[in-house]
Amino acid sequence: MRSPYWDIARSSDSVRSATGPARRVATAARRTIGVFPREIAAIGLSMWIVGTSYGAAAHGIGLAWWQIVLMACVVLAGSSEFVVVSVIAGGGLPLVGALAGLLVNVRNFSYGLSAGRFLDRRRTMFVAAHMVNDETAVYSAPHREPAQARKAFIVCGVTVALCWPIGALTGALVGQVIGSPEALGLDAAFPALLIALALPALRDRDTRWAAIFGASIAVSTAGLVAAGLPVLLSLVGIPLGLLVTGRGSRNRSEAAS
Repeated sequence: MRSPYWDIARSSDSVRSATGPARRVATAARRTIGVFPREIAAIGLSMWIVGTSYGAAAHGIGLAWWQIVLMACVVLAGSSEFVVVSVIAGGGLPLVGALAGLLVNVRNFSYGLSAGRFLDRRRTMFVAAHMVNDETAVYSAPHREPAQARKAFIVCGVTVALCWPIGALTGALVGQVIGSPEALGLDAAFPALLIALALPALRDRDTRWAAIFGASIAVSTAGLVAAGLPVLLSLVGIPLGLLVTGRGSRNRSEAAS
């Protein structure tokens, strides 16, 4: 259902003809509604739900609410935070948990390579690097134009940066009510959401073949190598996909001519 604010901004003659603050408010409303599609709402809801599970699990091992929220804001990587909580819950040292979390998030290196094509080479890149994660990588990938990809990345990154700590705080306050994400099936929210976001990009033939090869490599190596490495190994699917479609040879021929 379309938001009533949209009708106010589009159909009100007084707003359209106004100058100054009223016109700026109407323009801002239209732009805000335009950059928050249903996918962003789904991402935000998913991050809040899984973040709630993380907060409850972290509370269960004795972390204070402010420690839980601080880690959610500073780390901003759900898989790493769950790994740290799991290691500590099993009696391991926090340092071991942190190292394991870093290993799990090695895949962010490949995400950073992808985001580098549209992010500005400014000081703000350090802030943008903090928002590199599964969701921003998948949500920005289908956009070919750098400006559109950057806009999608920022909107998704801000959504994650807000909803994940809020979910962690919610879980910390709820305590033991939601203690195990596996028991409730909340751990399936991430992969289900990422698959749904990635499906539109598969319309492209090159992307489809690269995804097929990459997924095959990741699945076949899972359990055989350290966590996080299957995603890096799946990058081999990109040249394999280009080889099947013949795009790589076409590019070399065009460059030679």
